[in-house]
Amino acid sequence: MTKPTTRRRIPQLDLQAQYAALKEEVQVALARVCDSQRFILGPEGEAFERELADYCGVPHAIGCASGSDALLLALVTLGVTHEHEVVTVPFTFFSTAGAIARLGGRAAFVDIEPRTFNLDPEKLRDYLKKIDAAGRRRTRALIPVHLFGQPAEMDAINEIAAEFELPVIEDAAQAIGAEYNGTRVGGIGRTGCFSFYPTKNLGAFGDAGAVTTTDATLADRLRAMSRHGCTHDKYHHDHVGWNARLDELQAAVLRVKFRHLEDWNRARIAAAGRYDELFLEAGLAHADKTYPDEKHPVVIPYRARGRRHVFHQYVIRARERDALKKFLAEEGIGTEVYYPLPLHLQSCFHAWGGREGDFPEAERAAREVLALPLYPELTPEQQRYVADRLASFYRRG
Repeated sequence: MTKPTTRRRIPQLDLQAQYAALKEEVQVALARVCDSQRFILGPEGEAFERELADYCGVPHAIGCASGSDALLLALVTLGVTHEHEVVTVPFTFFSTAGAIARLGGRAAFVDIEPRTFNLDPEKLRDYLKKIDAAGRRRTRALIPVHLFGQPAEMDAINEIAAEFELPVIEDAAQAIGAEYNGTRVGGIGRTGCFSFYPTKNLGAFGDAGAVTTTDATLADRLRAMSRHGCTHDKYHHDHVGWNARLDELQAAVLRVKFRHLEDWNRARIAAAGRYDELFLEAGLAHADKTYPDEKHPVVIPYRARGRRHVFHQYVIRARERDALKKFLAEEGIGTEVYYPLPLHLQSCFHAWGGREGDFPEAERAAREVLALPLYPELTPEQQRYVADRLASFYRRG
C-alpha cells in the first residue's frame, strides 16, 4: 500500500449518501400518506407486511413499533413470566435479554462460537443436558441471534430445540436478507424478529420492526397483542396487549427502501470481499485465523458454509483494539465497538449472578472486535484508505 497524502473523513455509516439517492422516492411516499391522512393501520403497513412475508418466504409478517417490541411480542405469545428462563447469548445488543427481563424472566446465557460470534450449538446442548428437571421446566425458549448479518447454525440449534421441546425465536434484527442453506432468516424458527432501526440494512426514519411466522393462529395473536389485545373488534380486548403498531409513515419509507435492499446487500457483500483482499494482501490477516496475533494482528470475518452473510457490520478482531480505534479516529475514520461489555456483566443484570470468566469467548470478543466503515455507497478508494491507515498503525515504530 502507498501512504495517502491527504487525510480523509470516512464515517462508520453514511445515511446521507443513501438518502440523497432516494430523496424523491421517499418524499412521494410520505406525501401519499399525508394526503390520505391514514397514519395508523392503513394500506402502507398492510402492503409492507405482505412484501416482507413474501421476501422471507413465510405466509405471515406483522409490523410493529421496533425490533425490541418484536422480541417482546414473540416472548409474550409464549407466556414468558417471572417463572421462566430463555436461553440466548451474552454477546448481542441489549434488547435480546432486555425483552426477557421486561417480562420478569431471566436470560440463561450460553457462550458463542469464536468465528461467527453466534450461539455455539455444542455449548447449548451441554447446558441443556446439565440443568436439572426443575431447570428444564423453567426454560421456555431459545433465542439464537444472527449477529452482524450472518445466520446462526440453525440446523443444529433446531435439532437441539426439538430434542428438548423448546420453541426457537430468531433474533434477525441485523440480518434481513441473510440465508441459511438457501432459506432466508425469519422463516427458520417459530418466529423471526426484525429491527428496522435507521442504521440497519433496511432502515426506517425512526424505530420500526416486524415479526414473521408460518403459523396463522400465532400471527393473529401477535397482531392482536400489538394492538392492545384486540383480536377482531375495536374496543373489545381478548388479551392484555400494548401499543406496538407500525405507523404508516415508517411503512411507506420501508416500502421505498425495500425495493433497493437486495442491491444494497450485494454491495455490502462486495465491499466486505474487498476489505478481505486488502487485509490479506497486506499480510495483516490470514484466512484461517480465529484470533489475532503478533504476525497477523487482524482477523477478517468468517463466512460459515451454506450461509449468506449480509454484513450489517464488517467486524474484525484486532490486536490493541482500543489504541487502533483511537488512531483511526485521528485519521478521520469512524469505527464502532459492538459490543464492549457482554450482557452477563451488565450492572442491570447483576441479580442474574453473572461473573467475569463465565463466558470467555464473549468476553474475549468484547475486547477485540471493531466494526469498520461499511455501507453500500462506500467506494473502493475509501476502503483502500481505511486499509492503508490500519496497516500503518501496526507497522509503526
